[in-house]
Amino acid sequence: MEPQDIKHGKLWHWLDERVGLKELDKLAKKKQVPIHRHSVWYYFGGMTLFLFTIQVATGILLLLYYRPSAGEAYESVQFLMTEVQFGWLVRSIHSWSANLMVFTAFVHMFSALMLKAYRVPRELTWLSGAGLMALTLAFGFTGYLLPWNKLAFFATSVGTEVPGVLPVVGPFLRRLMRGGDDVTGATLTRFYGIHVAVLPALVTALIGLHLFLVQKHGMSVPPEVERQGGAKRTMPFFPNFLLRDVVGWLSALGVLAALAAYYPAELGEKADPFQPAPAGIKPEWYFMFMFQTLKLLPGHILGIEGELVGILAFGLGGAFIALVPFLDRRTARGERSHIFTWVGIAIIAYMIALTYMGYTVSLR
Repeated sequence: MEPQDIKHGKLWHWLDERVGLKELDKLAKKKQVPIHRHSVWYYFGGMTLFLFTIQVATGILLLLYYRPSAGEAYESVQFLMTEVQFGWLVRSIHSWSANLMVFTAFVHMFSALMLKAYRVPRELTWLSGAGLMALTLAFGFTGYLLPWNKLAFFATSVGTEVPGVLPVVGPFLRRLMRGGDDVTGATLTRFYGIHVAVLPALVTALIGLHLFLVQKHGMSVPPEVERQGGAKRTMPFFPNFLLRDVVGWLSALGVLAALAAYYPAELGEKADPFQPAPAGIKPEWYFMFMFQTLKLLPGHILGIEGELVGILAFGLGGAFIALVPFLDRRTARGERSHIFTWVGIAIIAYMIALTYMGYTVSLR
């Protein structure tokens, strides 16, 4: 036994012989995190991952009572919230952590864009992160329908109608999403399967790839810091940075508990396809800027349906963000490039302005 191993107990040695804890220990001690004035943005990736684990844990508890059919979904959620001990709390934490996870994922993505963390050799890290952002939004869209209440039903009807305007493939996509021509129990079952099986599998695989690439390439530093010879100060990832991460996670847990206690998730009325849609129906806040954009577009633009122009524009926008590492050639060559920084600022400003407009219009 080596002298440095004496401080460890029998359990550590037992596990070390079987899974190689010593190698993991060396890896953890080797990993360093750069310290500079933008280091605060490093914490949002871990925060997003923490909120995802909250989603998984609370989602599993919800599965114990939830029944994915049009005839029982609403009643099962109602039973969970009124009869099951702390059921309302679990559902409320699941709902609030979903919203916070989307928010931290957006912050993580745009901070990486501003700090140009996508540059060589981290193109695949960026692409895997962009894929995780898309899957996070898909989680929100599919999970929204599951309580089978009136608001979720009609919001899903509107949401699944949007891709239907695409030429050729539109009607097929709409039918594929709905499991038929209209939003029915088949849609609910389909969304449930995607929400609890397909998306978690994809996210788990992509998170594994993302974390592997972050581990392989290390945390990037902003170009201006790199041009000065890299970060002059660093801290060990374990335990220094990890402990700071944990402080953030505990803070998020406190915020979640407070939000769930003071603003518990509401259930509303059960969905009834034969009733008219409620006035002023709106999507979740993270889809509001797209919803508001489509509302503001004229009926036709240059002879093309306005809604179709909007959908194509959002598709091109998503592709543009995903391909930023390959478009920003000046940054790839190590030169100064402010264009993509301003593009990022413009996108953020646009999202905030249209989201604000969407909510204020509803108050009129």
